[in-house]
Amino acid sequence: MYYVIVLVLLFVAELFYFKIADKCNIIDKPNERSSHTKVTLRGGGIIFYFGVLAYFLTNHWEYPWFMLALTLITFISFVDDIRSTSQGVRLVFHFSAMALMFWQWGLFSLSWWWIVVALIVCTGIINAYNFMDGINGITGGYSLVVLAALAYINARMVPFVEQALICTVLCSVLVFCFFNFRKKARCFAGDVGSVGIAFVVLFLIGKLIIATGDFSWIVLLAVYGVDSVLTIIHRLMLHENIGLPHRKHMYQLMANELRMPHVIVSLIYMSVQAVVIAGGICFKEYGYGYLAGVVLALSIIYVLFMKRYFHLHGDFHPHGK
Repeated sequence: MYYVIVLVLLFVAELFYFKIADKCNIIDKPNERSSHTKVTLRGGGIIFYFGVLAYFLTNHWEYPWFMLALTLITFISFVDDIRSTSQGVRLVFHFSAMALMFWQWGLFSLSWWWIVVALIVCTGIINAYNFMDGINGITGGYSLVVLAALAYINARMVPFVEQALICTVLCSVLVFCFFNFRKKARCFAGDVGSVGIAFVVLFLIGKLIIATGDFSWIVLLAVYGVDSVLTIIHRLMLHENIGLPHRKHMYQLMANELRMPHVIVSLIYMSVQAVVIAGGICFKEYGYGYLAGVVLALSIIYVLFMKRYFHLHGDFHPHGK
C-alpha cells in the first residue's frame, strides 16, 4: 500500500510540474543536433528527486548527506534546464555534491586514492548518463533495468542499502516512463532528470562496491559505459571538439540515420544491459574476467556497427573535408 500511495503522489506531482513547465515555458526546442522534431516539455525527470525525497521523509531521514548532495545537483541541473549556467558554477555544485556523497559512503576514512578514483569515475558516469539522454525512453528504461537489478542484488545477494530507497526510486522512474517511454513523449528528462538519476544510481552502485570491495559491479552500467567511451574516442579520431553537442552515439545513428523508432532503440539498450547483468549475476565468481569479456564483446559490436553504418551520418566526410 505504501508504494501505491507513493506512485499516486508522484504521478500527481509530475502532472503538477507539467502545468508549471507549460506556464513558465520550460520547453525543449529541436535543433540540428536533436533526435526529436517537436517542442516538448523539459525537466520531467525532476520526479526522480521527488521519489528520493518521498523515501527520505518517510524513513527517518535516512542518508541525510546523500539527500543534501542530490538536492544540490538537482538544483543546479534544473537551473541549467531553464537558462544556461556557466561551467564553473556547475562544477562547484557537482563537486560539492560528490564530496557530500563520498562523506555518506565513508570514503574520507579510507586512503586518498579512493577519493581520486571515485571522483573520476563519478564524473564520467554522470556525464555518460547525460550524453545518452537523447531519445524517448532510453534514460527511464535503462534506469529501470539497473534499479531492478540493484533491488534483486540487495534482496537476494548482498544487502547494501535500505530496500525501500531502491523501490521508491523505481516508482518515480515508472511514473516518468509513463510520460516519456512512448512514440510521442509528453516530457523529456532534462539535465535535472538525467543527472539526477545518474547520481542516485551512482550512490547505490557505490554502496554496493564498498560493501563488497568488488569493482566489477560496474558491469551494471557496461552498455552506457562502452557506448560513451568509444564515442569519445571516435570523435577524437575525427579531430572533433568533444565538448560540443553531436549525434554520433550508436543509439543516435540507430534513431536518426537508420530511422528506427525511439522506443525500439531504447528497448534494445535495455535488453542488452539486462542480459549483461543477468550474466554478471550468474557468473559472479568470474567478476573481473566477465566484466572484461563484456567490455570486449560490446566494443566489437560498436566497432562493427560504426564500420557498417557511420557513413550514413550527415557530418561524415570520408576524405576529411
